[in-house]
Amino acid sequence: MSLPLFPATEDPGPSFTELLRRVGPAPAVPTSTATMPVTHGTTVLALRYADGILMAGDRRATAGHEIAHRAVEKLFPADSHSGVCFAGAASPAIEMVRLFQTQLEHYEKVEGLALSLEGKANQLGQMIRQNLPMAMQGFVVVPLFAGFDLRRQTGRIFTYDPSGGPYEERDFQTTGSGGRDARTAIKMAFKDDMDRAKAIEVAVQALYEAADEDTATGGPDVVRGIYPTVATITAAGFERVPEAEVAESFSTLIGRRTASGGRA
Repeated sequence: MSLPLFPATEDPGPSFTELLRRVGPAPAVPTSTATMPVTHGTTVLALRYADGILMAGDRRATAGHEIAHRAVEKLFPADSHSGVCFAGAASPAIEMVRLFQTQLEHYEKVEGLALSLEGKANQLGQMIRQNLPMAMQGFVVVPLFAGFDLRRQTGRIFTYDPSGGPYEERDFQTTGSGGRDARTAIKMAFKDDMDRAKAIEVAVQALYEAADEDTATGGPDVVRGIYPTVATITAAGFERVPEAEVAESFSTLIGRRTASGGRA
């Protein structure tokens, strides 16, 4: 298969999504969702701490009032120094994340350098905006994007709405059905320059509170050994927090709540 050639005025440049738009088939857009059960991811969050950014997400996906999946991954590396997590329609969200990862890799190969963090955030915003026709039919994708800005030497968080974005947040943000409860929990516990251990504790507490109030948000499943996904993004790059460490943090929280009779 030969590579496509374009006139100078129609060159898609380093944009992989623009290349797909010019040479690939148009995606099929469903005309109705009335009889189509849509799997949705729920609560995800991002918060700033001393070394960078911590991102986390529960593992439950729902279809209406049913639990569709108990161990869905909602948190992914976008590239070596950024990550993306999503709430909303799971299938288009996962496809968008994969395309976003490919776009960033394609840009770096074509241009010889990585896109700036603002550029990555803007690129994801364009993808969300392109999904707006499907969002109007119920396939809404609302991600969080965060990363460590190597130029500014600090962690940064960007949020979106169904029509695009990005909107930069200062310290933390949540999205999804349990986002309000998680955000309130973070607001009560957040402190500037938290260390890694404290940031994990705050994220775990936020997801616990969200699961306690929102039926679509999954809490720790001790029986099946399923725990929320947590990752850090620092100058050293994107790194997942070991599940054993997350489980231990939840165990500590549950023990403290049990000892206090269920109170914080």
